[in-house]
Amino acid sequence: MCSIPDFLFLIEENAEVLYNFTVTFYVALIFDFYRENKMSQTEEKLENNADKILAEAVRKSEMIEKDIAVNPKKYRVLTGDRPTGNLHIGHYFGSLKNRVRLSRLGVPTMILIADYQVLTDHDAFDKISQNTKQLVIDYLAAGIEPGKDVCIYPHSHVPEANQLMVPFLTLVSSSELDRNPTVKDEIEKSGMKSVNAGMLTYPVHQAVDILFCKGNVVPVGKDQLPHLEVARLIARRFNNKFCPENPIFPEPYALLSKTPMIKGLDGSAKMSKSLGNTIMLCASEDETAKLIKKAKTDQERHISYDPVNRPEVANLLQIISLCTGEEPEAIAERIGDGGGGMLKSVLTEALNEELRPLRTKRAELENNMDYIRSVLKEGVVQAREIAVKTLEEVRSVMNMEI
Repeated sequence: MCSIPDFLFLIEENAEVLYNFTVTFYVALIFDFYRENKMSQTEEKLENNADKILAEAVRKSEMIEKDIAVNPKKYRVLTGDRPTGNLHIGHYFGSLKNRVRLSRLGVPTMILIADYQVLTDHDAFDKISQNTKQLVIDYLAAGIEPGKDVCIYPHSHVPEANQLMVPFLTLVSSSELDRNPTVKDEIEKSGMKSVNAGMLTYPVHQAVDILFCKGNVVPVGKDQLPHLEVARLIARRFNNKFCPENPIFPEPYALLSKTPMIKGLDGSAKMSKSLGNTIMLCASEDETAKLIKKAKTDQERHISYDPVNRPEVANLLQIISLCTGEEPEAIAERIGDGGGGMLKSVLTEALNEELRPLRTKRAELENNMDYIRSVLKEGVVQAREIAVKTLEEVRSVMNMEI
């Protein structure tokens, strides 16, 4: 140990160093405080902005819903799925039935099979072709009728559309893509340790899918609104930069689903193929009954509809309601003291009844793969015709004609 005089001498000899250290320390504290405060303000602004976007999306969706039945040709719907496997009842009630409804109203409908996007977070690609055909079977079995106004196609076969990716990428910043909450969620769910550029630019590719065909309505859930905002942003920036007098791209609006999200049979927040808590559309009636028998409920015998305190029971009642049109509260009252066994029995009967025509049609289509391939090929021809025209317009306004 050093004596007090020695200690004072050391302080005197190193006064400048100590002073610089102290200044640096306090500057760092001030900077950290400022940064945290700034981040907090930024997060608050983003949250407020998200609330405004949602409120406007809900308002516009309600307007479109009223108008689309009267003026179906005024709109072009872009919707679709990634070919990662068969569709389940969550897809059926959440989006597939709505696609059938819109197409039967006469709304021009582009149904995209996003096969390229499988590569962003799935290592397995050996079943993409098989899964693509299975999606088409599910679409047709559910009631989609391909033709002049309904086009089904995989986007890997529409090169003219994919060429739009390059100019579109120049219209967004890396920080805007980094902040996208849907991308963050997909990265977290996939468990990716290193994020590939395909995943980071996922929203831009979705913008390509929407804008190449000048889709102006996209049926989505609220969780997909950030992706749609990127498409709207790109459309607006492209038009402002290259063709302000005669805009090429419409700014697409969301048609928000009114169907409540179906939870997994195990009580998970969402029905998911990866979690194995689903009922596939291709499942047989016996398989459906076995899966429902294993569904999670609770210990209380009397059946009541209480989504907050009894979410698993409420979920099964909601599925019955989607099949029959009866209110879940009325179904619960009817079952009453019949308990979980009766609840599952009622659900099995209702769901098998709802899916019976689809499954019959599905079995027929499974034996006619030549027709399924022809639907895809015809869809590709239709999509490419649209994409060629759009690409010509884009090249023209960017002064890239030869």
